[in-house]
Amino acid sequence: MEKRVMTVSKRRKGLTVASALLGGVLVLSACSGGDDSASGSDGGSSQSKVDEAAAKKASKAQIKITPEDGSDNASINNSAAVTVSKGTLTSVKMTTSDGTEVSGQISADKTSWKPSTQLERSTTYKLAAEAKDSDGRVAHENASFTTVSPANSFIGTFTPDDGTTVGVGMPVSINFDKAITNKAAVQKGIKVSTTSGQEVACHWFNANRMDCRPEDYWKEGSTVTLKLALDGVQGAEGVYGVQQKTVTFKIGRNQVSYVDAKTKQMKITQDGKVVRTIPISAGSPANKTYEGIMVMSEKFKETRMNGATVGFTDDDGKGEYDIKDVPHAIRLSSSGTFIHGNYWGAKSIFGNVNTSHGCVGLQDAKGANDPNTPGAWFYNNSMIGDVVVVENTGDKTVAPDNGLNGWNMNWADWKAGSAV
Repeated sequence: MEKRVMTVSKRRKGLTVASALLGGVLVLSACSGGDDSASGSDGGSSQSKVDEAAAKKASKAQIKITPEDGSDNASINNSAAVTVSKGTLTSVKMTTSDGTEVSGQISADKTSWKPSTQLERSTTYKLAAEAKDSDGRVAHENASFTTVSPANSFIGTFTPDDGTTVGVGMPVSINFDKAITNKAAVQKGIKVSTTSGQEVACHWFNANRMDCRPEDYWKEGSTVTLKLALDGVQGAEGVYGVQQKTVTFKIGRNQVSYVDAKTKQMKITQDGKVVRTIPISAGSPANKTYEGIMVMSEKFKETRMNGATVGFTDDDGKGEYDIKDVPHAIRLSSSGTFIHGNYWGAKSIFGNVNTSHGCVGLQDAKGANDPNTPGAWFYNNSMIGDVVVVENTGDKTVAPDNGLNGWNMNWADWKAGSAV
């Protein structure tokens, strides 16, 4: 066997090769981020200089778009706000997903922008904003968001309308298009006040309806304000309000009419004084008129009345009556109680016999064009919100939620229906 002996020179040569290989590995590793000494002493300082130069060229203007990019269930009232600090806005463009442009206005100081109109529900919007700093350097910001869907939002339909003048009995009545389970939160977002200083309380009839009124009729000549601050308010799980609105209406003169089914007369009072007495014909003994306090909710110069719509039918299923041109009709309940003109009955019944199917009839003329009839006079001298008190019919009192008739509930019970 031959014994091999490594010479000193060969050993040194092997170490040199190994060192070179290790050195190669170290150099390659340094490319992925090691200490600065491994990649050269000038590498870090060079990058810093590049970053510093880029920073000097960048605009100082800082644009903010709300809601944040990618948001969903965004408000249709307060979304799409654009602001800038350390600069001024030069342009803002807002479009829907199909490219339709939304009008908007940059503020006088050019530091903010908002749309000119309320946004639509279930709509995706895109915003592109541009601003400049004091040195004229430009900054850009873009965002996209989607507004709350109808399925995830609720709206309250209210009466009376903004800017109207109504009678002293007119409550604020709000009907929600979704069942409200978080009634306290929703009620806190609704405020009703009056210049008369009267206390106003709200009452929930059910999950969809809330009415508000004072203890006694509104003070004549006062102004009532309804404020809806429901934007973003959770009404039920996953369902949010979208309304942000202020409504005002005026209370007219104090007119209350008293129908006495026993004497078959109606006395019309203004400010407590009788201004006219009109003979009437109320519901027959078989179809008595509701008793109680009723508020006028609709007026029609002429309207159709079909018995089938309120349950009065013959054996063939058709209405016991179908009059297509009832004159001077004023609604008193949701279930179909009206006070209206009657041209088909003999003049002798008014003040003498109760013949109707539950309405209160006044002598009138076909066509509703004769201003001298009692029906025309009452219609022309009445307004939505006026009160009609019906007495001595022998029937039950109309339900407080049958129309705008919450006055038939005493004040303690009314306040007990508040969620706040």
